[in-house]
Amino acid sequence: MALLVIASCQLMVVLDITIVNIALPHIQRSLDFSTTSLSWVVNAYTLTFGGLLLLGGRTGDILGRRRVFIVGVLLFALASLLGGLAQNSGQLLAARALQGVGGAIASPTALALISTTFREGPERNRAFGVFAAVSAGGGAIGLLAGGMLVEWLNWRWVLFVNVPIGLLIALAAPHWIRKSERHPGHFDVTGALTSTAGMVLLVYGFIRAAQDGWRDPFTLASFAAAALVLFGFVLVERRSRQPITPLHMFADRNRAGTYGIMLCLAAAMFGMFFFLTLFVQDVLGFSPLRAGLAFLPVSAVIAIGAGLASRFLPVYGPKPFMVGGGVLAAAGLGWLTLTDVHSTYAGSVLGPMLVFSLGMGMEFVSLTLMALSNVPVRESGAASGLLNATQQVGGSLGLSILVTVFGTASGNEAEKQVPLFLRQATPAERLRFQRTGELPPPWGDEVLASGVSAAFVMAAIFAALAALIAVVAIQVRPSDLQRLQGG
Repeated sequence: MALLVIASCQLMVVLDITIVNIALPHIQRSLDFSTTSLSWVVNAYTLTFGGLLLLGGRTGDILGRRRVFIVGVLLFALASLLGGLAQNSGQLLAARALQGVGGAIASPTALALISTTFREGPERNRAFGVFAAVSAGGGAIGLLAGGMLVEWLNWRWVLFVNVPIGLLIALAAPHWIRKSERHPGHFDVTGALTSTAGMVLLVYGFIRAAQDGWRDPFTLASFAAAALVLFGFVLVERRSRQPITPLHMFADRNRAGTYGIMLCLAAAMFGMFFFLTLFVQDVLGFSPLRAGLAFLPVSAVIAIGAGLASRFLPVYGPKPFMVGGGVLAAAGLGWLTLTDVHSTYAGSVLGPMLVFSLGMGMEFVSLTLMALSNVPVRESGAASGLLNATQQVGGSLGLSILVTVFGTASGNEAEKQVPLFLRQATPAERLRFQRTGELPPPWGDEVLASGVSAAFVMAAIFAALAALIAVVAIQVRPSDLQRLQGG
């Protein structure tokens, strides 16, 4: 029951990223977002989530993990209610940012609770397997749930649904999760603020580049400010007696490699869900519900990959699963680069999704175990927060880079398609194009498909880089295998 409560919280937090993805076209029309600025509906959540995860994990260590867990879940539910009631783009983005704060408090605490609730060895391996499957597969479940809610109700219910779920988790936690001991310390608020501000500036630079080009003064200023703030963050962490990011964690070669792998894989995974959701709805013409059902096999295959990894990790160690998972993810994304306007779901989308999903299931279990292996109990929250932070920050940065690639490629394709459209368009279609700037099908489909294909090329490079890091950096020691076997 404790694992059910913890996994339900992680599912709610992770699911919220993609449950909103399926509603993006409807949110765009309802609240007047542009295609490139639409990614901020995702980034507003993931940036505050990724930036504050380190502080959230540290808060659980100091104030008690169960108490902080409940507070984070309730804040997440409140922000979801406010987001569902939003009447303009600013209100929605503010609510999404507040959701990220709640998730940043609850998620690392949930992962730390697993490491302190279950004994090291097979029992903890299975618990981590469930947690990792939920973390990776929750995205696909979110697409299905989002499709059902948008199809049967409207896009606001992808946010409202979190309210009753959050309340149930908060009520169940005191009954099934043991109260954990508190470790004296202080909060590194300066570190949390500088890391969040630096990542926001960096991602804004990529978004701005997609809209206005790499030579835009605001783009360059944003990158310069991000570099300055992040450099300040490193200085703050080096001088702090109790930093939110203990730099000694990077001294362990395996743990440092794990964070690098997670950064790359999250960039690939966020991009895959974001662009494939747009592709199946706008090019293949799927309804929101049908689009959600199209992603359902992803969750099943991720669960299979996670189950295989958690079963055989004590025998072979995590490295084969890290390398093999990265190779499979890269192969699946490379296959997706072949999509175009003539693609079909069964012939061009389903196969690569399953290959990618199997690799991700194997990866997430291995990464979770390696990141928390041999970490003192008093720092388990910080280690959990750092792993989650690399996942969310990697996803945000990766998505912003992929949006930039998408914008460049689709812009180049639009230069070819606009003259073709103008030669055949009726006066009414010309007038609509002048007013909206959006090409109708089939010309608009060509533009979107070209941009999506280019984005998948970059996502495949991210996944291949993850596999390369695993080959070079990860070293499995006999003591690691003994811990996995319960020794």
